[in-house]
Amino acid sequence: MARALWRGTISFGMVSIPIKLFTATESQDISFRQLHAADNSPIKLVRRCSSDGQDLEPDEIVKGFEYAKDHYVLVDDSDLEKLPIPSKHTIELTAFVSSAEIDPVYYEKSYHVEPEEMGRKPFALLVRALEEKRLNAVGKIAIRTKERLCSLRPRNGSLMLETLYYADEVKPPESESPEIAVSEAEMKLAYALIDALHEPFDSTKYRDEYRDGLKAIIEAKVEGQEYVAPAEPAVAAPTLDLMAALRASVEAAKKRRSAEAEPSPAPVVETPARRRAKKTPAGVS
Repeated sequence: MARALWRGTISFGMVSIPIKLFTATESQDISFRQLHAADNSPIKLVRRCSSDGQDLEPDEIVKGFEYAKDHYVLVDDSDLEKLPIPSKHTIELTAFVSSAEIDPVYYEKSYHVEPEEMGRKPFALLVRALEEKRLNAVGKIAIRTKERLCSLRPRNGSLMLETLYYADEVKPPESESPEIAVSEAEMKLAYALIDALHEPFDSTKYRDEYRDGLKAIIEAKVEGQEYVAPAEPAVAAPTLDLMAALRASVEAAKKRRSAEAEPSPAPVVETPARRRAKKTPAGVS
C-alpha cells in the first residue's frame, strides 16, 4: 500500500477533518544512465567539497542560504520545524471559488485526498457540498520546505488537492498579442471545425508517441537489430489562404468522424471446422 505523503486536517469553519494525501501522478519517462564512452562503465555523481576536494557523505552536508558573496547562514530541519506555519498540519479553507476562475497556468501538482476513519462523515459532507455548489475550496498547505496555495475539488465522490503557483511565480507573456480583424465567414468556418472535432475528453485515446518510439529503438538495439524509423509526416506549410484551409479542415474532420462511426467488421471466429479447412490442401476432401 502506498505511503501517505502528508497527514493533517482540513479546517472547514469549526469542523476539522483528519485526512491524508497521496500523489496522484507519476512520470513514465524512460530514464538513461550516464556512461563512460570508452568502456560503458556507469558514471557516479559525487558530492565534492570545493575547498579541500574531499568527497562527502550525505550526513556531512548541511543547507545554507547565501546572503552575501561566499557568506552563508545555515538552516537545518529543526529550524524549519520552529516556523509558526499552521499549514504544516492544517489546510484551512479560506475561500470557495468557481473552478473556471482558476487559470490552468496556476496548477502545479495533483494529490488524492483520503479521510482518516474518524473523519469520513464530515469529509463526505464537504465533498457533497462542493459537488452541489460546483465550487472549489482554496487554502494553503506546507509540504516539505514550502508553503503552497492549494485548491480542493470534488472528483468521483472524493477530493483532489491541486497545489497552485502564487501570483508572483507566474510569468507574464513576453509581448502582448495584437488585435487582428477576423471576418464573420472565417468565424463560421472555425465554429464548424470545432463542432466537427468536439467530443468528450478521453485520456486513454492519447499515447506518448515519443516514448513508444524510444522503446522501439531500445528493443531493436537489445536484439542487435537496426531500428528503421517510419516516414515522418510532412511539416505543414504556413497558411496563406485561411478560408481554403478552414474548408479543407472541416471536410477532413467530417470524413474522419464518418469513418469512426462506421461499424467495425465482425471478428472471424476460429472454429474447429475452419481450422481443419485451413489444414486441408485444396482439392482434397
